[in-house]
Amino acid sequence: MTDREREVLTTSQAAKLLGISVRTAQLLVEGGTLRSWKTPGGHRRIDRADVLALMDQPAPAEASASALVLVLASPERLSSYDALSAVGGYSLETHSELYSASVAIGSGLPAAVIIDLRDEGAERLAFGSHLAANPALGHTRVILVGGPDAAARGLTRVPSPEALPALLRGMQKQDAAAWTGEPPPYPLAANEGQRLAALERSGLVDTAPEKAFDRLTWLAGHVLEAPVALMTLLTPTRQWFKSRQGLELTETPRSWAFCNRTILQRDMYAVEDLARDREFADNPAVAGGPNFRFYAGAPVVDPDGFALGSICVLDYAPRRLDDERAQTLLALAALASDEVRLRATDRQLRWALKALNRQPRH
Repeated sequence: MTDREREVLTTSQAAKLLGISVRTAQLLVEGGTLRSWKTPGGHRRIDRADVLALMDQPAPAEASASALVLVLASPERLSSYDALSAVGGYSLETHSELYSASVAIGSGLPAAVIIDLRDEGAERLAFGSHLAANPALGHTRVILVGGPDAAARGLTRVPSPEALPALLRGMQKQDAAAWTGEPPPYPLAANEGQRLAALERSGLVDTAPEKAFDRLTWLAGHVLEAPVALMTLLTPTRQWFKSRQGLELTETPRSWAFCNRTILQRDMYAVEDLARDREFADNPAVAGGPNFRFYAGAPVVDPDGFALGSICVLDYAPRRLDDERAQTLLALAALASDEVRLRATDRQLRWALKALNRQPRH
């Protein structure tokens, strides 16, 4: 056996060396974390040096920020909080039971937990006090709506749901200080710096094409009968296409991105005629080649609730999506979000397994 052959591993051998499952190793290869190549016979091979380099990397730090906002209210009161979905940069999650809210808080570590005290006030006030006293939720703001003026320490109180959008936007202002100088020619959420940190954590930008995402963009183009379908990721300066169907470009300047609007919400965003829209008529992708006229996108969201980009479709003629096709696009973006979350969970598991394997065995 040559020295080169001893330095080349199969996927199974790489998984054994890392102390992870073969499926996890395959995800690392598919995501570009582990470089690989195929032999003439079609077998995947990995350099041992790349595996050792991965093992020497420090474990990623825990995220200190989240874009999740959780609301706990009675079923009759939940509709009072619909306006929060318009606060750009946040992902809204609603619950009417303490148990389901507790599970969601433990798994999501939200930026804010909003507790409506109109019904079951005493029990929910005690729940809020417990959350505020939990050191593991140090980055979570606990907000009471209604109830007594003298709230427990660590809790914020507002008189009604109408006061919440301004409060949430105020929570974002500290992060907005990272954006100084001349503002960009497109809208930004105030927590854009946190969103970009989340995008960096995802490890998706500038990675190789992957079937998991290519299937979704293919479905988007096929089912919605659109000539162009993309999965976009928005960096500080670029709109980069993790997956693309019907377009040769691999990226554009971020200022061209219609998805700048999409990532500010958690619903579908569409423009039926880009050339007649004041915001987009002068966009280089509209005024010149490729001369797009229609756009519809839905956000791709990470486990912390940050919109990293979108699944979107474009056309060269004005059009609109009916309700069924709009729901289809939202479902495809949700599947892409699930794939992103799966990879985040896999990374956490990989580091946990590596730490376990390094512990001395008795």
